[in-house]
Amino acid sequence: MRQQWRDGVGKLVVQGAAGDVGLPLEIASSYRARTRGLLGRDAVDGVLLLSPASSIHTVGMRIPIDVAYLDWRLNVIAVRTMKPGRLGLPRLRARHVLETEAGAMVGWGLRVGVRVKVEVGVDGDME
Repeated sequence: MRQQWRDGVGKLVVQGAAGDVGLPLEIASSYRARTRGLLGRDAVDGVLLLSPASSIHTVGMRIPIDVAYLDWRLNVIAVRTMKPGRLGLPRLRARHVLETEAGAMVGWGLRVGVRVKVEVGVDGDME
């Protein structure tokens, strides 16, 4: 089952033991949107999904970010915090990447082994 989305918005659901957490989601699936990513932003409202993607960089970014690499089933396979000006190592099993402000993923319970769900076209203003 191959996930394929279009640029747009939705909701990311982090499925945790204490319950699900819904977050505003921005989807970047076109080459142009993935290339732009979080460049030039001073803050992130929710989370950005880059798809397809297996590596990222923070060259030209203004803020440190949390990065989660997802496999094709949307399971988290790695989580990293990256400072601006860095190149991330490619993850061979990664098919998608989530980006948000540094420190946010810990609060959401987003860690290795957790599964996420993407809901497209849903208002992401949830808690």
